[in-house]
Amino acid sequence: MPHTFFAPDLSLPTYTLPEDESKHAVRVLRLATGDAVVLVNGRGGVFQAEVDVADPKRCRLRITREEQMPRRPYQVHVAVAPTKNLDRMEWLVEKATEIGVDTLTFLRCARSERRELKLDRLEKIAVSALKQSGQAWLPQFTELTDFGRFLPTVEPATTFIAHLDEGERTPLARVAAEGTGCCILIGPEGDFTPQEIAAAFARGIRPVTLGSSRLRTETAALAAVHTVHVARELV
Repeated sequence: MPHTFFAPDLSLPTYTLPEDESKHAVRVLRLATGDAVVLVNGRGGVFQAEVDVADPKRCRLRITREEQMPRRPYQVHVAVAPTKNLDRMEWLVEKATEIGVDTLTFLRCARSERRELKLDRLEKIAVSALKQSGQAWLPQFTELTDFGRFLPTVEPATTFIAHLDEGERTPLARVAAEGTGCCILIGPEGDFTPQEIAAAFARGIRPVTLGSSRLRTETAALAAVHTVHVARELV
């Protein structure tokens, strides 16, 4: 199977890989003139290409075929409070990209232990997962946003909050296929505060459950992504 490269600034009819990618292609993968490769731009574009110049500093590729992959007919948006342990967020980004998530918003909540977050490494992990899984659309990442500022930006009818407080909650699988997409709010390791839950309810956001187990933050976020896809497939 041809190797896949990420080319966000791709221009036709040729594309030159950056120096680090060129070195990897020629020295590590041993690609030679005429070998087939695949390029993706993260915006639905999938390009069949072949090596034109196998230079370890400037490996030039010639585009032979272009295809635009449509977005899925629904959007999956997860808004999650990042964990103190960054490794767990990196794991989430990798797996959610593989399964298929459109937007990941990172929330700063009252009980958040991580108050700062750099997206550069997370975006690189998403690119790697994109190439590995054969996806064509790279998720959008949103900088850390205060919970109170985020709430007014979402559509209440298709936004759900997964919290651990007492009270009636609907299984996410029952409502995840409503509308053209949904957004699921996942709290920090200490859960949302009662005030944050009340603020979400005041906006018309409905409470949901992801099952009977108490899940870690990153597990809950990934479970939400998977649940939305399964619910859509069963419609």
